[in-house]
Amino acid sequence: MSEVRVWVNGALVAADQPAIAAIDHGVTVGDGAFETCKIVEGHAFAMSRHLARMDRTLAGLGLAAADHDRVREGAHAVLAAGDPISFGRLRWTITGGIGPLGSDRLDSALTYVVTAGAVAPPPPTVQVVTVPWVRNERAATAGLKTTSYAENVIALARAKRHDATEAIFGNTRGDLCEGTGSNIFVVRDGVVSTPPVVDGPLAGITRGLVLQWGREAGVDIREETMQLSVLQDCDEIFLTSSLKDVRPVTRCDDRELSPGPVTRILDQVWRTKEVEGIDP
Repeated sequence: MSEVRVWVNGALVAADQPAIAAIDHGVTVGDGAFETCKIVEGHAFAMSRHLARMDRTLAGLGLAAADHDRVREGAHAVLAAGDPISFGRLRWTITGGIGPLGSDRLDSALTYVVTAGAVAPPPPTVQVVTVPWVRNERAATAGLKTTSYAENVIALARAKRHDATEAIFGNTRGDLCEGTGSNIFVVRDGVVSTPPVVDGPLAGITRGLVLQWGREAGVDIREETMQLSVLQDCDEIFLTSSLKDVRPVTRCDDRELSPGPVTRILDQVWRTKEVEGIDP
């Protein structure tokens, strides 16, 4: 594991130094939100979009609005704390602060945690498995990027046991939903489709940019409900996420696929557009 730089509530701290109260509500009940940005040559990519999504998550959780300047202060501190990170992960977590041992809240100040560290570039292709558990598209936390990630940990561990990169969830209706940390797209007869947010997936930042930039480039790209079984007969599958960008799927369960022409077009569109500005 590479060095992780950590900033908590205004100060840089050692990664292994205690810096959050044991009764912080983020620790006791997972009451918080987080965001992950890609670091490119020492800068966070699409940070404004991530901050806007954080606002939606905090509002959905019923927490107070976060101070964007405070988050940017922490981001600057960790990014400037050493040599520039050429490729990495910037993550900030905001919790409900000091709370009781149960689900009630106190009127506490939010806790701010910002971390950064280098990571290895993702592989050029990914392998996925579907899992037997479902996303609840009607849950109170549907579409929110909360710190309650135990379901994802369990599902990703299952994927790793099957030599896969990512686990794919359906929702309670049997519709295609999302991965543990990625959005999923399929291609059928040249048309690109991804599940709409009403079906339960997180509105990924990369997902949104691929929808926007793909349409601007003339690609027929849609948000539509699809049965999970679409993965067995579509022409192409690819994932999007903040660190993976656009990644073709070469195995889904027992089905082998090849990176297809539409995925390659969208990958090239992404590579062309992302260098135009660090905060699109």
